[in-house]
Amino acid sequence: MDLALIGATGLVGQVMIKVLEEQKIPVTGFYPAASERSIGKPVLFNGKTYPVCSIREAVDAKPSVALFSAGGEVSRQWAEAFAANGTFVIDNSSAWRLNDNVPLVVPEVNPHALTLNRRIIANPNCSTIQLVVAIAPLHIRYHVRRIVMATYQSVTGTGVHAVRQLENERKGISQGMAYPHPIDLNCFPHGGDFLVNGYTSEEMKLLHETRKILGTDSLQLTATVVRIPVMGGHSEAVNIEFERDYDLPGLKALLEQSPGIILQDDPKNNLYPMPLTARGKDAVYVGRIRRDTTVRSGLDIWIVSDNLRKGAATNAVQIAKLLMERGFVV
Repeated sequence: MDLALIGATGLVGQVMIKVLEEQKIPVTGFYPAASERSIGKPVLFNGKTYPVCSIREAVDAKPSVALFSAGGEVSRQWAEAFAANGTFVIDNSSAWRLNDNVPLVVPEVNPHALTLNRRIIANPNCSTIQLVVAIAPLHIRYHVRRIVMATYQSVTGTGVHAVRQLENERKGISQGMAYPHPIDLNCFPHGGDFLVNGYTSEEMKLLHETRKILGTDSLQLTATVVRIPVMGGHSEAVNIEFERDYDLPGLKALLEQSPGIILQDDPKNNLYPMPLTARGKDAVYVGRIRRDTTVRSGLDIWIVSDNLRKGAATNAVQIAKLLMERGFVV
C-alpha cells in the first residue's frame, strides 16, 4: 500500500517508522510529511532515504493510509482532505477521538469498530490504550462498575522537548523548560490543562475514551495523572470494582490468555511491571494483582506499557494492518 506519515520527524513519527519496519508492513509508496521548516529533510525508511514533503503533496498523492502524529491542530486541518481522497486516516491526536462518527480503536479490544465507510480513525490516548487492553477481558466477564486510578507518566509523553529538559537537568543545565517545574528528582500531578471541575484534560480523557471503546456509558472512572522522571513508559495503579465476584486464580488466567497482555506477577521474586523493562516493547504488562479487601468484588492491579510503542505508534500500525487484512486497503 501507499502510506503517508504526517509528523515523520517527530518523536512518535520516528517510532512509527521503526514499527512499520519491524512488522514488515508492505509499503510501496512512502510519503513522509512534516511542517514547512522540515521540508526536504531526509527520512530513512526500509533502507531508503525519502525527502520530507509538504502535507499538501501527501494529500495529492492519494495514499491508501495516512498516519497522523503532528498534533490536533494539524489533524483538524488536514484529516478530512485525506479522507475526501479515499485515504484511511489513523490519527494519534485528540482531535477526533470523541467524535461520534469516528471510531476510537484498540485492535485487541474493539476491532469491530473499523468499517469501510469511516475513513478517519482515532488512536486513543496512550494511557487509555494500556488501560483498556488490561480491563476489557475483565469487563466482559465480571462487568467493571468503577475505576479509581493514578497514572505515572513518562516524560516521553510530552515530547522531545520534555526529554531534553530532563536530560539537561541531570547535567545541571537550566534551559528549555517544557514543564512549569523541574522534573528530575520530582513528580507533579499535572498532565494536560486544568478544567473547571478541578480535573485535567488528560484525566477526563481516560473516562470518556474508556467508555467509548468499551461501549458503556455507565462505567465510572476517576483518575489522577502524575508526571514522573522516567523515559520507558507509563505506569498505572488501578483499583477496579466489579459488578460480579471473581476468583483470583481464574482472573489471572484470563489476563494471561488475553491478547496483548504479558503477566508479570511474582512479587516474592520481585517480578512486576516496570517502565525500565517495558521500554521498546509492544505489550501491556500487568502485575501486583490482588484482591481489594475494603469493598466487595474489588481488585488492585498495576499496568505498564511503553507509551511511544503500544500507546501510540504500535497501536496505529496495528490498525493499518487490520485494514489490510480486511481488504479495506491494498
